[in-house]
Amino acid sequence: MMQHAIRLLAILSECSEPVKTGDPPEGIAVIRAELRLQALDFWLRNPDYLAGELLTKVEDHDLPAHYLSVVEHLLNNPEPDLHWYPMPRWHHGAYEAIDDAFSVLSAYGLALVRRMGGVQKTARSQFFLTHAGRVAAADLAKERVLSWYTEQAKLVALVAGSDNGSTLKKRQYQQAEYARTKLGVNIAPIHSAVRGRLEAFRTTVSGSLAPVAGG
Repeated sequence: MMQHAIRLLAILSECSEPVKTGDPPEGIAVIRAELRLQALDFWLRNPDYLAGELLTKVEDHDLPAHYLSVVEHLLNNPEPDLHWYPMPRWHHGAYEAIDDAFSVLSAYGLALVRRMGGVQKTARSQFFLTHAGRVAAADLAKERVLSWYTEQAKLVALVAGSDNGSTLKKRQYQQAEYARTKLGVNIAPIHSAVRGRLEAFRTTVSGSLAPVAGG
């Protein structure tokens, strides 16, 4: 549960948006839907899926080619195995209850949750980072081991952009392994598939840069 709380703190710090008028005064940044938070958590917990998203952005020229080394690092570094925390798929995609982990952050005053709606309308949760949470996240980034979460969350923010939770889930469902996972079953890794895409892309790029014979 503590690792889950640390992941949520890193995500709140790196992937949130500024608060607006009407938000709780204790909040300094916010993720406005659990669907988006769950999608971000999935990428943080699954470096191979994160690598696949980064590779797609390089292929689409949304990121420069030097990010290929980041993709390779995510796939080859032993840390992915140490930090791989599979998530089961449910009706709305990868999901794991966050109440217990978030209650740890709330108990220390690092974050707070507010639910909109009521009995007659489906409630929507919003997750706020507090000033104390920002300080704690900065301390996290200085730790030799725990800073892994901060760096990974920065990459998650890069691939997620400002897409809402529904859009992020649709992007994740484009991965066949993700989409065909049965309900309640952990979503399988895709290391081999992403590594194959990376090698194929590099071959294509190097081929296009090769000098033309007789030219």
